Amino acid sequence: MRVSSPDRVIYEATDTTPEVTKLMVAQYFASVDDGLMRALRDRPTALERWPAGVRPEITLATGRPGEKADAFYQKRVPKGAPDYLESVEITFPSGRTAEEIVPTEIAVPVWCAHMGTLTFHPWPVRRSDVDRPDELRIDLDPQPGTGFGDAVRVAGVARELLEELGLKGFVKTSGNRGIHVYVRIRPEWEFAEVRHAAIGFGRALERRDDQVTTAWWKEERGERIFVDFNQNTRDRTIASAYSLRPIPGAPVSTPLHWDELAQVSDPRVFNLFTVPERLADGDPWAGIDDEAYSLEPLLALWEELPGGELNYPPDHPKMPGEPPRVQPSKKVESHWDEDGNRVEA
Repeated sequence: MRVSSPDRVIYEATDTTPEVTKLMVAQYFASVDDGLMRALRDRPTALERWPAGVRPEITLATGRPGEKADAFYQKRVPKGAPDYLESVEITFPSGRTAEEIVPTEIAVPVWCAHMGTLTFHPWPVRRSDVDRPDELRIDLDPQPGTGFGDAVRVAGVARELLEELGLKGFVKTSGNRGIHVYVRIRPEWEFAEVRHAAIGFGRALERRDDQVTTAWWKEERGERIFVDFNQNTRDRTIASAYSLRPIPGAPVSTPLHWDELAQVSDPRVFNLFTVPERLADGDPWAGIDDEAYSLEPLLALWEELPGGELNYPPDHPKMPGEPPRVQPSKKVESHWDEDGNRVEA
């Protein structure tokens, strides 16, 4: 496959890693074929493209109207896509639809590298049913004052809780400071139910460990690990297993065996240069598709534990029972009704 500008430097050299060219990114994706395709196959996938490379002066577009940025998310099939690239129609929270890439073979991620893609953001659904997720995603996000080591410890507590509920979690680094735990579920529930299951799990984890929070507003989280339940909302995605991250050193979101996790002090050791050899010895997530679980134990937690509905992402329509979308420190009670709707003076 032809890769344009193969010598373009995508990652500059660091104290511990040499520079990475565009061709090396494509070769990396080809080298982790088995693991990467296990994460992407038959899933609608958005692309995080950094065609000019990763530099301090290059920022990722936020989606604001009229915004110009050298790095951006691609949620629709790009123009000039090859004939072998397949797609599926997905629906955004706004009700708009789009044709999104569905990787079916490793040639697709390699072509995406040719387009400047570093990170793949697959939906938690398969194209056979794009409205019912087949995986629950538990995103453990360190807040200021905490770090990777704290997320590792909390991930161990999360594993214990999942096992008590009869569920098996698969763990990976985020490629940055966080930890992701995935659970394969039967595609029998819609996004709202899977999100509620994530909230229920987060609340149970909160009660088990005082360094955990499900508080949506940053001002309320403190120095704790945030369980980002909204990663299970429609059109919210997480960097896939074996994706590169746009951070110096070309780190990789890397699947681990649970007994390895506690031994990891710096997730940057898993990068474009080290992960292919690691995967050659076997993928820790090789068995992730062996069994799909019921969501009922987590939905029971949602029903049993107090707290009610939590805020949706700001780009999502206002939902029934959702609290006011205003920071608690700025909220004036008289301006909001009991359903969280703004009351005009």
